Formats: sequence, structure tokens, C-alpha cells
Amino acid sequence: MNENGVYGMDLTRRTFSLAAVAALLSACAGSDASDILPAPEPAMRTVPNAAYDAWVAGFRSRAASRGISENTLAAAFARSGYTPGVIEQDRNQTEFNRTLEDYLGIAGSDERVAKGRANYARYSNLLQQIEATYGVDANVVVAIWGLESKYGERRGNVPVVSSLSTLAFDGRRGAFFESQLIGAMKIIQNGDISPERMTGSWAGAMGHTQFIPTSYLGYAVDFNGDGRRDIWSDDPTDALASTANYLARAGWRRGEPWGGEEGSPGAVAGGTRIQPQAGGPVFLVGHNFNVIKRYNNSTNYALGVSYLADRIAGAGPLKARFPDDGYGFNADQRKELQARLNAAGFDAGTPDGVFGNQTRAAITAYQSQYGLPVTGEPSMALLQALR
Repeated sequence: MNENGVYGMDLTRRTFSLAAVAALLSACAGSDASDILPAPEPAMRTVPNAAYDAWVAGFRSRAASRGISENTLAAAFARSGYTPGVIEQDRNQTEFNRTLEDYLGIAGSDERVAKGRANYARYSNLLQQIEATYGVDANVVVAIWGLESKYGERRGNVPVVSSLSTLAFDGRRGAFFESQLIGAMKIIQNGDISPERMTGSWAGAMGHTQFIPTSYLGYAVDFNGDGRRDIWSDDPTDALASTANYLARAGWRRGEPWGGEEGSPGAVAGGTRIQPQAGGPVFLVGHNFNVIKRYNNSTNYALGVSYLADRIAGAGPLKARFPDDGYGFNADQRKELQARLNAAGFDAGTPDGVFGNQTRAAITAYQSQYGLPVTGEPSMALLQALR
């Protein structure tokens, strides 16, 4: 899904940059977990649109020439239609510039680590089978699951045929979205999913680990042997195995660490020294780190997955500290401010040390109630007043 979210695999899997999908996001766990996870989709209603209908007629002809049957097309478009909410989401993507500290604070939050460990334990036999089959570290697979859909809690509920056809018709990235729509038709025609059950994000990413249709066609597997590659159901088996298959085919090296924070055991295997945030921790990363970037071409995303995977496996937090932020706060002070706002009756969410929309709304409410200049901005003076 963005520097503030995790949607956005590289162009081999998805076209959306990490900073491009904030419109998908809203509060999850903590004040700014919204900045890393896709939220439940808003209501997406279809409306009549004659130009869209004409486009669909042309598309059906093009799809037929690609081997899509009339029965598949009829079933796919029976309940689909032009969805203006999709265009609204596409037009209102907000750019965020999350620091690595913020990103890791969200990706490796106590809640996400705890849920990751719980899900690993719940599916340990399955995950061991997947790791044995594909050679990919099961903790990494679980971490991707956690970042992409919060362990299946946020799989998206927008009808994929409606969203992709609307975006293809709109034309801003028409060729790409039409290719994904053709892919969706092939999935339906193969019998893997019915059009009614084929749901996902407003941009067409689907299932527990958010595959777009062409990636599904290339990498999804039927690991439980039921005859369908089902990444949509509550059972995550096929989705987790498909993710491992993707990484394996991207070049994952069995048994090799991704790297680690400088000075940690994992860093011994790292070949490249990186410091994504000035003054922050230094990491030594190796081949498998770059494979994770094939899943989502963002250094922050790959570090988020890697860090969460290590935490799920039992590692502790990073040892090096990040520099104070632009307000002069360190992470502990940011958490204290959020906690004190909560105690004073102003909901800043779970104290996670990340200042985002919910924290700023709480500050705004505090300032309004006490007759202070309303800025929504944190400050040391505000922290002192709350103390």
C-alpha cells in the first residue's frame, strides 16, 4: 500500500507510488495508522453515464478479440457501472512526506507486531509449508500481509470490474487500467472468482496482499488445492502462498537475511549501507532487501516490511535513535503529548509517536476549547500546558 501508506508495488505489480494513495486511508490503529493501511472504502455507487456505456461497448469488442467470451463479459458487467467515487479518489490523492521514523513507528507499532505474532502462531503450520515450498522467510510474508491489509482486515470492498472500467474510461492512465480490466476478465473466465466476489481497492488491488489482476495471473497459486486461486476469502492460504511465490520468482535467496541495523546480526549479510533519514539509524542491506523492493519499489516500504518481519520473529526495537523532529520532539515526547491529549479528553488515538491528522485534530480541539490560537500544530509549550 505510499510513504504514508502501503499501496504501491512497482510497475510489475502496481502503478501507484507510495505517496499516491492517501485517499484510500483513514484511521486504523493509532492516531496515524491511517497513513500506512488502506481503510474501509467509502460508499461507491454507480451512476448512469452514456459516455461510459459507449466506452464499455468498445471495450467488450476489444476484450472479445483477446479471447474473453460473451458470457464472461455479460456476467462481469451485469452489476457493474460508472463509479464517480473512484475518480474522486484518484483525483484527490494527497502527497505525504513521512519520515522513516514515522513510517517504522506505524509499520512496527505494538499492535501490528502483536497481531503479526498472533497470526504467525495461528497459521504456523501453513507458513512453514509455504516457506518450505518457496524458500521465502515466513515472517516476511506475514509482514507484507500486515502492511498491505492489516492481516486481512482491510482487503477492500469496491467491485473490481466497476473500479477498473471507470478508471480505464476516465483515461488518465487508461492503457494500464484497461490491461488490468482484461486481466480481471481472464480471472473471472478462469473460474477463480465470480464478478460479485471480485472486490478490492478503488484502484483494483485485491485480496489479503493486494495483487492487481495481471500480477494475480502471473503469480497467484492454488496452495490449498481446491481448484481456485482464492486470494479474497477469509482463508489467507492462497494469498500468502502467492506472495511467497512472487518473491521467490523475483529472486529471493533461501535462508539469507535481508540485512539489518548496523551492528545487528542480520547486518553481517548486508552489502549496501543506507541511511534513509539523516541522523537516523544506518542499515546494511543485501539481495533479499532488494527483492522486497520488487514487491513495492520504496526503501521505506522495504524497511517497514523487514523491520516488522524481524519484530514478529522476536527482535526488539531499533537501537539507534532518530533525531528530534521539526518541532523539537523526540519519539517519547510525541507519545507523551498524544497520551496527555487523550487524558484531557481530546482523542489523539493510540499514542504511537506519529503526528498526523488525528493528532492535529485533537490539538485543534484543545486550542479551540481553551481560546488559544488555532493552528493544529504541536509545540513544547502545548506539552508543558498539558503536564
